[in-house]
Amino acid sequence: MLQKVVRSTVIDAPIERVWAVLRDFNSHDQWHDVVEQSRIEGGERSDQVGCVRSFSLKDGNRIREQLLTLDDRQYKSTYCIVEATVPLLRYAATVTLKPVTDGNRTFWHWESTFATPPGRERELRDMVAQGVYEAGFANLRRHLQRANDLRAPGRAAMPVAIALPTRRVRLHAYGDAAQLRAEDAEAPPPAPGEVRIRQRAIGLNYIDVYQRRGQIPSMLAPGGTPGMEAAGSVLDCGEGVHGFLADERVAYLCPQPGAYTGVRNVPAQWLVRLPPAVDDDVAAALLLKGLTADALLHDVAPVKPGARWLVHAAAGALGQVLCQWAARLGAQVIGTVSNEAKARIARAHGCTQVIVTSDYRFADAVQAMGGADVIVDGLGQQAQQQNLAALAPCGHWISLGQASGPLAPLDPDALLMKSATFSRPIVFVYVAQPQTLARRAARVWAALADGSITMPTIERFTLESAAQAHERLESRERSGALILIP
Repeated sequence: MLQKVVRSTVIDAPIERVWAVLRDFNSHDQWHDVVEQSRIEGGERSDQVGCVRSFSLKDGNRIREQLLTLDDRQYKSTYCIVEATVPLLRYAATVTLKPVTDGNRTFWHWESTFATPPGRERELRDMVAQGVYEAGFANLRRHLQRANDLRAPGRAAMPVAIALPTRRVRLHAYGDAAQLRAEDAEAPPPAPGEVRIRQRAIGLNYIDVYQRRGQIPSMLAPGGTPGMEAAGSVLDCGEGVHGFLADERVAYLCPQPGAYTGVRNVPAQWLVRLPPAVDDDVAAALLLKGLTADALLHDVAPVKPGARWLVHAAAGALGQVLCQWAARLGAQVIGTVSNEAKARIARAHGCTQVIVTSDYRFADAVQAMGGADVIVDGLGQQAQQQNLAALAPCGHWISLGQASGPLAPLDPDALLMKSATFSRPIVFVYVAQPQTLARRAARVWAALADGSITMPTIERFTLESAAQAHERLESRERSGALILIP
């Protein structure tokens, strides 16, 4: 007869922090007192479904368990025993986390079924319930408390160090890429609410070019440092920050520029933890673009099966991510590119039709296909009239950028005859809450893992070569993503 053990508890820590520990199938020797040592067999990743962990207990028993499922969206995993000196027969267990609405806490549900030799039912049931589950709850609380001092009143989450030397890129004046120059600097201790990060990869985006040119003076003034996203590891935290551990791998996007540096302080609300499968380079190159695509596809213009999406610069880093994901969700994607080489890239990344144009003329070709239900436009001024002409009735024109210059003021009557709509969304509004940011980031990592999107090629430049990286970013010969390496 199968035994069933069910235990639940509430952990006084954010769900993302608890899941970061539990999703690592090989972390239990770091936090559970009954585990002596553990390893993943065959060199596989500890979050790879199907991997096997082989571990010993402090009482001398040995167990091999296999990870059966791992769901970052539902915060749920299942596993089973494949071999053990403990007579738990046909043992299968499920771990599920849910956010607690009353405060930033986590509900943890742990259950299993198994058979036992006759006469040992109660002994082994109590061992699982108390020695594994209840002890595990207490052990994880202590692990998080030791690592991060989650509720120590009047103290910072981690010891705060002195200012650290670093290199940063400074904008000397608005203008061309030569205005970006690297210099020595200091990263001060984190202020309350901030996390200080040792950065290993910094993402480049076209908004950095707009800042450098002075097109968004409210965002970056001369003397400042550009850059909106990066990845690295936690050095220390300021007062009031809970849930981040020293050396933990993180990435961020931030509405305040300043990423072109080796060490940076970032408000904790903009940080996400990185899954083991996502490298720093990938995170820095993908996070802002992936979150932008997620907001467009799920909120700004939710994809309807068969809808025609016109995506400009389809071979660029954002274009590749957006076209693939939109196609996977059922859209018919039309891409515009400037040459045949980029057309091949666009076709390989979800575009069913590609328009090659170097003079911003595409409306007739799009109308021949029925018109665009959604237009994603990073071109700006030179494409303005063509975008209006390319819209289908009730179409939605999304302006994301202005690579060819800022849009002229838009006359609402220009949209009237087609009952069209126009929007200029910015991703930071869609991830302003930490829980929302974590949920959207998890959706991006899941899309990367299941093949809904593939990572664009990445070009790497040193921090000292930021000016050359900007020149490359502005080049129409480029495709893929660019990052800086401090």
